[in-house]
Amino acid sequence: QVQLVESGGASVESGGSLRLSCVVSGHSRGSNCVGWYRLPPGKGREGIATIDAGGTTTYTESVKGRFTISKDKSKNTLHLSMNSLKAEDTGIYYCAANRRSGYDKLDVRAYASWGQGTQVTVS
Repeated sequence: QVQLVESGGASVESGGSLRLSCVVSGHSRGSNCVGWYRLPPGKGREGIATIDAGGTTTYTESVKGRFTISKDKSKNTLHLSMNSLKAEDTGIYYCAANRRSGYDKLDVRAYASWGQGTQVTVS
């Protein structure tokens, strides 16, 4: 059973920066690919970024050049560094693990385990 605990969410002004963290513990099935998703107000959950065991990253188009996903293996922690934040980046941010086969990396169905989420508000 894998547990994921996010932190780092806050309210910031447009153009600001935040760094989210997700501590991953327990046994992760499947590949070591992990990811970040967000749930904007009034919309469905969307994939933001993923990183696999080899360090290959994937980003959704709207965050390319602004967000960076990274892993600190020594601390079992996943990070999401967010710069040049916009109002449309507002939402609950979740980290995910336990990759499922048969889905694109950013597909919401691609992961079986989720954290509780951390709120990011950009105004």
